[in-house]
Amino acid sequence: MEMVWIVPGAGIAGILFAAWLAWDVLRRDQGTPAMREVASMIFEGANAFMRRQYTTIAGLALVVAAIVGFLVGYFDEDTELGILTAVAFLVGASCSALSGFIGMYVAVRANVRCASAATRSLREAIAVSLRGGAVSGFLIVALSLLGVAGIFGLYSRVLGHPIDKAPFYIVGFGFGASFVALFAQLGGGIYTKAADMGADLVGKVEAGIPEDDPRNAAVVADLVGDNVGDCAGRGADLFESTAAENIGAMILGVTIFALTGEESWILFPLIVRALGLVSTIIGVISVPFFTREEQDPMTPLNYAYWVIVSLCVGFMALATRITMGSEHWAWFFASGVVGILTSIVFVYITQYYTSGGWRPVREIVRASLTGPATNIVVGTAVGFETTAVTAIAIGAALVMSYIFGEQTGLPGGGIYGTAVATMGMLMSAAYVLSMDTFGPITDNANGIVEMAGAPAHSRRITDALDAVGNTTKALTKGYAMGSAGLAAFLLFSAFLDKVREHMAEDPASDFFGWPIYEIPLPVNLSGVGVFVASLIGVMLVFLFSSLALRAVGMAAGTIIEEVRRQFRERPGIMAGTERPDYGRAVDITTRAALKGMVAPGLLAVGTPVIVGVVFKGIHQAGWLADTGPQAVAGLLMVGTIGGIILATFLNNVGGAWDNAKKYIEAGHLRLSPAEARAIGVTAAASDNPGHEVVIGKGSEAHKAAVVGDTVGDPFKDTAGPSLHVLVKLLSTVTLVLAPLFMS
Repeated sequence: MEMVWIVPGAGIAGILFAAWLAWDVLRRDQGTPAMREVASMIFEGANAFMRRQYTTIAGLALVVAAIVGFLVGYFDEDTELGILTAVAFLVGASCSALSGFIGMYVAVRANVRCASAATRSLREAIAVSLRGGAVSGFLIVALSLLGVAGIFGLYSRVLGHPIDKAPFYIVGFGFGASFVALFAQLGGGIYTKAADMGADLVGKVEAGIPEDDPRNAAVVADLVGDNVGDCAGRGADLFESTAAENIGAMILGVTIFALTGEESWILFPLIVRALGLVSTIIGVISVPFFTREEQDPMTPLNYAYWVIVSLCVGFMALATRITMGSEHWAWFFASGVVGILTSIVFVYITQYYTSGGWRPVREIVRASLTGPATNIVVGTAVGFETTAVTAIAIGAALVMSYIFGEQTGLPGGGIYGTAVATMGMLMSAAYVLSMDTFGPITDNANGIVEMAGAPAHSRRITDALDAVGNTTKALTKGYAMGSAGLAAFLLFSAFLDKVREHMAEDPASDFFGWPIYEIPLPVNLSGVGVFVASLIGVMLVFLFSSLALRAVGMAAGTIIEEVRRQFRERPGIMAGTERPDYGRAVDITTRAALKGMVAPGLLAVGTPVIVGVVFKGIHQAGWLADTGPQAVAGLLMVGTIGGIILATFLNNVGGAWDNAKKYIEAGHLRLSPAEARAIGVTAAASDNPGHEVVIGKGSEAHKAAVVGDTVGDPFKDTAGPSLHVLVKLLSTVTLVLAPLFMS
């Protein structure tokens, strides 16, 4: 294995690069005293929330680790396996929490430096915001890579477990990462959207004051929410994605290893991830070379992405050629390219449906002219439409990569081809994460500029960066959902392999001693047990989303009442002579978010376990032919499909509503004088030199768009991203607890 050395080398390089980026950002100017004061309030609020959230998660994680260790050890009749699984769970949970916390810390330090840089130049502001975001991106991918590789090496090389058994021993790492990611994404998502809704509805709609106006008590809570939701929450989400998908691909490699005896099939996913990290380092370094003043800030980010994609294709060819030999490498390289191309497809699908330059958002804008009801109806239609291209793209990628893998003639080659495609799609994960965290940094910088009264030209720069940040956050959600779609099939297949491995080692099984690739494991969709479990799986997706959205609504209600109370009881706030009580709004939102995350989180963890145990008991009683593993497989398959489709709808419709509002605020909605008179707008008051009437901020169309955006906020930033984690958590929890379901 000539290329194994690249794994620790790239992981360490990624951490060192992140450290350099953090140093470069933190050494920069922090702006005026007013900017620093606002930034310090955001920092204190974010830290307070994260401490309370991770304290809650840590307590839950310790309990779950103990339960998982006991169940695995007892039902697999292997105490050591139970202990190792529990340890892997805690390591995965700790790495996930650490990467999210550090990334958030740097982001809340970068916001004021981005605001300060905007007073000087666009070039410097882009550099600060992207490098601040890249700290999180590189830490997450590097810690995921080193965590999986390190615990795999410990269990296989140090403790002496066979290399084909070690991937099954480390599935606890993925479960731990998923567990933390679910609660981090839920808690952060509930917090950020409750604060955002409270700030928008009372400030912009009721009081008629600008966004980020310092008189609004919920503004600081809103800015804090950008960090705990989009930085820490999304960071934990993609840490979990990269870890779980690496482990799933390694498990699928065991099948080919059993035939060839070559370790490269198990270690290949780690090598590809390492090479993707190297590609991304080069891409981030290249951004300043593409940046020019007075250009669209998205342009240099796009150029850097194409640099990374090109490098990923080259490195995929190198990795497959060296590790897989001359006979099979070309077909698996083709599978990897399918994954890389799929990542590009999802970027453009998301741009088409959420950017103001295309038909879907403009349809929503036009619908806003006739009120919030038509805005919401048309937006919902656009959201449903997005599911078609998403399903087709994921389906095409799986079919193509499977066919390419099958051409090798290896047992399990088709399934392994889909794993290689998933690895290809995730090669650029560090850069996509960097662009995601770029969003909240620029959003915070915009708020700081507004609240600190910075010069108008700096506001123009941060406005442009904020608009790009909204696009990059939407792209990340599309990318994450696309990778989750590919990974879902990968993890589903890994679960079936885990069950086969257990059957091959169980003396009571009819398949004892068989190679796992020869053991049949049909999932009979006509079986009543599988059908009912599948029904429960898709129900779980909708009930989980309901609980998440209800938590946002309840928390937002408390914030709305608090802001109204402060306006009512302290008239000096609106007059500008009295400062709002920002701290009380932050504290109310924190308590509501932490309370709201518990029920949906426990539902997600508990449902597949209960279904598997119940159907195991029914099968043992002789009432149904469907076994526990078959029922769980049905829940996994249909629940995952339902989660992918619903998350696609929630993410894209929320992004479209958001950008429809911004399209109007930017003054792009223009009507002829006749059209304006038809909706009651006086043309003479709004004519521009082109004799068009601008329908902008404060108009009835804008108010309708704000309502649509407010409805979409918890869709795209709470329920949708949390479903990304849910569909992978279903697989990781069942992978770990597969022995519990065996008859």
